[in-house]
Parts: sequence; structure tokens; C-alpha cells
Amino acid sequence: MDFLTEEVVYKKTSQQLTALLYEGLMESIEEAIASAKKGNYIHANKRLQKANDILRRLGVGLNYDAGIIAHQLDALYNYMAERLIDANMKKDVAMMEEVLTIAKDIATAWNEALKKQPTTNVAAKKAATYEQFIMTE
Repeated sequence: MDFLTEEVVYKKTSQQLTALLYEGLMESIEEAIASAKKGNYIHANKRLQKANDILRRLGVGLNYDAGIIAHQLDALYNYMAERLIDANMKKDVAMMEEVLTIAKDIATAWNEALKKQPTTNVAAKKAATYEQFIMTE
């Protein structure tokens, strides 16, 4: 995830940014699991805190106009966050692995949905919106 520059992120759609958040979530949990297995609980704690931050951002970005799926994802994100907090307090790798499995399932489904979505030129769309804004001023 270090390869992401501000320019690259700006060119992504909100759906692609969500996919990147899932990737970051899984990466953080995997690193936490590896650190916990080595007994490095300080690093595991930091990675789990980052994972919870990502879950919070995913929850904030939900579009509740999309219907019940948004409410279900919100409940799932809250469950995952609570499990990570419990895992962090109890140093329980199995709980971390449970959340990682859920995150992988959601990310897989999300990426499959993205493949079926028609592609749009994000930069051209943003430029057109900007031009429209300038023309109305």
C-alpha cells in the first residue's frame, strides 16, 4: 500500500477506494496475526488499531440509499471491530483469524461486483463536473 500517491488515490472511484480499504484491512490483520504469533504484542496492537480505523472508515463511507445491504455491512463492520478489540485484549489469534476470514469474503465479493460494473473515465468525469461548475459561476 506504500505505492499509493495522492494523485493515484484521487483518480480512483469510491468503489475502488473501498477495495483498497479492504486490502489495507486484510494486510493489517495479517501483520497483527504474525506479530502476535511472535509475541510482539506492541506491534500487533498497532496493526489491530489500524484495522479498526479502517473498519470505521468503511462504515462512514456506507451509502444507506443502497438499501438493506448497507445496514448489514454496518452491523458486520461493528461486529468485526468488536472482535478485533477482544482479540487485542485477550491476545487471541483465533479471533483475529476469524475477522480476517470475514474481511477476505467481503473483499472477494466486492471485487467481483467491481468487475461486473461498467468502467468509466473518472478523470474525464471529474473534469466535466469542474467545467460545469465553472460555467455556472
